Amino acid sequence: MPQYHRQGDIPRKRHIQFRNQEGKLYAEELVSTHGFSNIYSLIYHCHPPTMVKSLGEPFSREPKVVAQRFLKHQSFLGFTIQAEDDYIDSKKAVLVNNDLHISLAAPRKSITDYFLKNADADEVIFIHRGSGVLKTIYGTIEFGYGDYLVIPRGTIFQLHFNDEDNRLFIVDSFTAVEFPKRYLNSYGQFEEHAPMCERDIRRPQNMKTHNETGDFKVMIKKQGIVYPYIYATHPFDAIGWDGNLYPYAFNIQDFEPITGRLHLPPPIHQTFEAHNFVICSFVPRMYDYHPLSIPAPYNHSNVDSDEVLYYVDGDFMSRKSVTQGQITLHPAGIPHGPHPGTVEKSIGKTETKELAVMVDTFKPLWLTEEGIKIMSDDYYRSWIEE
Repeated sequence: MPQYHRQGDIPRKRHIQFRNQEGKLYAEELVSTHGFSNIYSLIYHCHPPTMVKSLGEPFSREPKVVAQRFLKHQSFLGFTIQAEDDYIDSKKAVLVNNDLHISLAAPRKSITDYFLKNADADEVIFIHRGSGVLKTIYGTIEFGYGDYLVIPRGTIFQLHFNDEDNRLFIVDSFTAVEFPKRYLNSYGQFEEHAPMCERDIRRPQNMKTHNETGDFKVMIKKQGIVYPYIYATHPFDAIGWDGNLYPYAFNIQDFEPITGRLHLPPPIHQTFEAHNFVICSFVPRMYDYHPLSIPAPYNHSNVDSDEVLYYVDGDFMSRKSVTQGQITLHPAGIPHGPHPGTVEKSIGKTETKELAVMVDTFKPLWLTEEGIKIMSDDYYRSWIEE
C-alpha cells in the first residue's frame, strides 16, 4: 500500500532503544520487500520473533498440473468445489502458472488452532460468501460480501468466519499485488480519475498486543510445501508498528465504473496489477450512450493473454446460463465473444447489474487436477446458434 499507517506505540526514531516499563528492550523487526528498496514496515515485538521450539513434518500443497498445453474454451462450476473444515485443505488450485495460482475455497471452520503464513505469494482473497475478521499482527479487518482482502507475502494471519457458509475466490501472486500505476501520482496518491480513492481502503485497526508465551503453531508455505513451526511466543505480540506494508481490504462495490459513449475495453475495469497479470472488477454501471451503441462487447481475439472470469452476481448480459461461482477461461489464440442472441438483446438497455472478477494473464494458464473435477466439457460449443 502506498499509504503510511501506524498502530500502537512506536519510538520517535527508527532503530533506537525502545524499552518496556521494566526496562527490557522491545525487539524491532523490519519487514521489507525487494530487499531494502521497496515498501516496508517496522514492527516492535514484546519478544524476538525468532524463538522456534520445534518443527513439524512438512507436507505438500503443490497443485497437480494435468495439462500445460491446450486450446479450448473452458468452464468450471465453482460452487461444486468440495467444502472442507480446515482452511488449508479447502483451498483448491484450479488454474496456475509460474506467475499466479487461481484457487477456490469453501472453508467451514475458522483458523483457530494455528496461524498461517504464505512465504510464496501475496494473496488476494475475494469474499463471495461469508463474513468474519482477518486477524494479523498489524490489527484486524472485518470482511464480508464483495471484499478483496490483500495479504502481503510473509504476513502471519488467521481468518475467523461468522458461520460455515463461505465461498472464496483466491489469487496467489508470486510478485507484489499493487494498484494500477496509471491511477497513482508520483507520491503514491490516487489521482482524480482513478476508480477508487484512499477512503475506500480499509486498513488494519484495533491492534491488540498478545504478550504470551507457550506453543504457537505457524503453518508456513514455501515453494508449495507447508512447514509446521512451533514458536515460543504469540505471533501477534507487537506493541506497535508503522510503515507502508500491511494487509488491507477493498470492496468491489466501492469500485467506481468508468463508462463512455461507445463500448470501452476491459482495462477500464482494472483494479490490481502484478507481474504478468491484472485483476479487474465488473460492477453495476450505465451502458454506452451513443444512439447506435451496442452494449454487448464485440468479439475479441486474445493474442497475448488468457482471460478468466469469475461470476459473482447479477445477469451477465453477454453470457447465457451463467451461475454464481462459475469460472470461464478463454485462452489466447482463439476468439471469444457474446453468446448467440445476446448482442441484439442488449441494444436499448441502459444499465447492467452484473458483478464479476476478471483475471487476465500474459502467460498461458495450466489446468490442475482440482480444476478437471469441476470442469464442464461442452462449454466450447456454447456459441453454436440453435
